[in-house]
Amino acid sequence: MKLYNSISRSIEEFIPYEGKTVRLYTCGPTVYNYAHIGNLRTYIHEDILEKSLDFLGYDVKRVMNITDVGHLESDADEGEDKMLKGALRENKTVWQVAEYYTEAFFKDCEKLNIKKPAVIAKATDYVAQYIDFIKALEEKGYTYFANGNVYFDISKFPRYTQLSKMNIDDLRIAHRDDVEEDLHKKNPQDFVLWFTKSKFENQAMKWESPWGVGYPGWHIECSVISLTNLGEQLDIHCGGVDHIPVHHTNEIAQTESFTGKPWTKYWWHAEFLIDNSGKMSKSSGEFLTVSLLEKKNFDPLAYRYFVLNSHYRKQLAFSFESLEMAQNAYQKLRKRTSAYIGSTVSNEVLSDAATALLKAFEDHLADDLNTANAVTVLYDVLKSDLSDGEKAKLIDTIDGVLSLDLLKPVTDLSADVGEDEVAWIEAQLVLRAEAKRNKDWATADQIRDAFKEKGITIIDTPEGASWRK
Repeated sequence: MKLYNSISRSIEEFIPYEGKTVRLYTCGPTVYNYAHIGNLRTYIHEDILEKSLDFLGYDVKRVMNITDVGHLESDADEGEDKMLKGALRENKTVWQVAEYYTEAFFKDCEKLNIKKPAVIAKATDYVAQYIDFIKALEEKGYTYFANGNVYFDISKFPRYTQLSKMNIDDLRIAHRDDVEEDLHKKNPQDFVLWFTKSKFENQAMKWESPWGVGYPGWHIECSVISLTNLGEQLDIHCGGVDHIPVHHTNEIAQTESFTGKPWTKYWWHAEFLIDNSGKMSKSSGEFLTVSLLEKKNFDPLAYRYFVLNSHYRKQLAFSFESLEMAQNAYQKLRKRTSAYIGSTVSNEVLSDAATALLKAFEDHLADDLNTANAVTVLYDVLKSDLSDGEKAKLIDTIDGVLSLDLLKPVTDLSADVGEDEVAWIEAQLVLRAEAKRNKDWATADQIRDAFKEKGITIIDTPEGASWRK
C-alpha cells in the first residue's frame, strides 16, 4: 500500500507502527446542521480508505469523534459557537440540536453506504480526560492562563509548522475577515485549551474545572479521543485539507508535547468539492445535502459513484449536469451487474484471467487509492470472457470496497410508462432541444418543470438528452 503523506508531501510506502494493525482516526462532523455533500465527499473517501486497507489484509480500528461542543466558526478560536448558533436558529437546546444532527449524519452515511467506525466518540463524553490532559501540559510548561482562559503556547513547540510548512506569520488568524483576533494571546497562533470567559452569556455547555467553570477548546478533543481509544501513536489521521493549517497543526503540537514522542505517522487529507463559487460550504450558494439530492431525484449512490470517479487529492467540480451524467452511467452499470445476481463459481479457484483482473483492482487501490481506475476494472470484468459465476464473484469482491450495491436487484423505473406518455416525452425533448438552440431558456425551463411534475428527470449528456421516470 502506498499513500500520500501530507507531512512529507510525498507518496510513501505504508508501514504501520505494529505489523498489519492500523490505528485510524478520522475527524468527525460538528453536529449543528446537516452535513453538506462537500463534507460527505471526504467521508466517502475515508470509507474507501478503511475498506481498502481491510481488502489488502490490514486489521483496522477506526475512531471518529462527534463534535458537540467547543467548535467556533473560526478554527482559530474566534467567531460564534457553532452549536449555540444552531440552537438559537432552531429554538432548541444545544443537546437537542446535537442529538438530532448526529442522527441525521449517520442516516446520510447509511444512504451512501459509509461504514460506521468501530468507535464513535462524542466530545462531551471526554471532559474529564480533557482536564487531565490540560493539567499535564500545564505541569510541563506548555500553557499559560490569561483573561480566564487556558492557552497553549506555540513558542514552546519549535516544530509547530511541520505539517503546514507555512511561515508562522502567514498562518490564518481566522476564516473570515470580520472575526476579531483574540488580543489576550501571547502569540496570534496560540490556541485555547479551556474557556472560562465565553463571549456568549447563555453558553449552555459548561463544566467545573481547576481553572473555573467553562468548556474545552475544539482542537483538544481529537487529541484526547485518539489517545484514549488508539494509544499514544497513531498510524493514519484523516481529514479535509482545510484542517492542515490550524486544527491538525494544533493537534500535533499539543499531543506530542503531552506524550514526548512522534504521534501520527501518516497524515491523509481529502481535497474540496467545489462549485462555481469555489469551496462548497454551508454558507455559500444552495445548501446541498443528501436529502436535497433525493428531492431532485438523484440516488445517493449515484453521488458516491460520482465521487469515486475522482481522486481524493484533487478538487472535484460539482454541477447537477455532471451528477446527472454520473447517475446515468451508474444506472447502466447497475443494470449490467444485476444480470449476474445468483450466478456462482463452480469451484473456489479463480481462473488466471479472473485473478489478473482482481490483481489489477488491488493494485489501483494500493496506488494511493486510485478509485477511478479501480472502477474501470468493473467494466473490464463485464466485457471479459469470464464465466457468469466468475464475473459475479469478482463484482461481489470489488463491490465489498466500492459499496455501490452492484448485485442488488434493479427496479425498472420506466416500466409503467405507457406508449402515449413516451411519445409525449420524446416530443417535448425535441421542443426543449430546439428552445435551447434558440437560447429560449424560459421555454426550456417550462418543459423541464412539466417533466418534474410528472416525476420525470431529464439527463443531459454530450450525446443529447435522455430521461427516466
